Amino acid sequence: MNFDVKRHTESVVEWIRNWFEENGKGCNAVVGISGGKDSSVVAGLCCRALGKERVIGVMMPNGEQFDIGCSQKLCASLGIRNYTINIKESFDAVVKQMQLVGLNPSDQTMTNLAPRIRMATLYAVSQSLNGRVANTCNLSEDWVGYSTRYGDSVGDFSPLSKFTVQEVKAIGHELGLPYDLVEKTPIDGLVGKTDEDNLGFTYAELDRYIRTGEIENLEHKALIDRKHKANLFKLKFMPIYESGIEEKGF
Repeated sequence: MNFDVKRHTESVVEWIRNWFEENGKGCNAVVGISGGKDSSVVAGLCCRALGKERVIGVMMPNGEQFDIGCSQKLCASLGIRNYTINIKESFDAVVKQMQLVGLNPSDQTMTNLAPRIRMATLYAVSQSLNGRVANTCNLSEDWVGYSTRYGDSVGDFSPLSKFTVQEVKAIGHELGLPYDLVEKTPIDGLVGKTDEDNLGFTYAELDRYIRTGEIENLEHKALIDRKHKANLFKLKFMPIYESGIEEKGF
């Protein structure tokens, strides 16, 4: 798979710059910083496009975060303004209030609640600091639905949604970001399992399949196809009933 990293890096930087000219002239880019490759690359791209003074990093641990040092390292490396907002009290409060009315949060609820609180927090910061929220998802994760609807799957602009994991890493190295952050093994933050453990296949295998349609392991192909089909709704706008009544304004 040939990937012209220099051309694509320059192109996405220009795209970010143009997007802000049209949709937030003079606004700041607000990025949730996890310490992994995606948020690191998005922050790096925004710094190159807008200047580091217009990029704001937000760290949002849910209580103790064992690898928050990676997030702090990224912010220091880029020299960006940053804030740490712990979401644990908010998370615990929602769970407690659900239980008080007789609702027991499911495992899926507990998994997805934190990303949704983090996105609400990002928008609170953004609206307080003249910002626009960056989405940090990549094509590989989106392809198999490895994101939380109305959590990390949303934002105001998305620089990486059409790049695979391998391509995102290449862009990170092109930007000169810390090697260990670009190559950091993604972990779910829940039980210490890697993303690839949870998915059942490697990102390298998935990326090759996305770009070439080639895959040797037919069980993995069936799993990828099943996940892709089941999660396509996450990539679509909310369905709207068309009334058929004419609209004449503007």
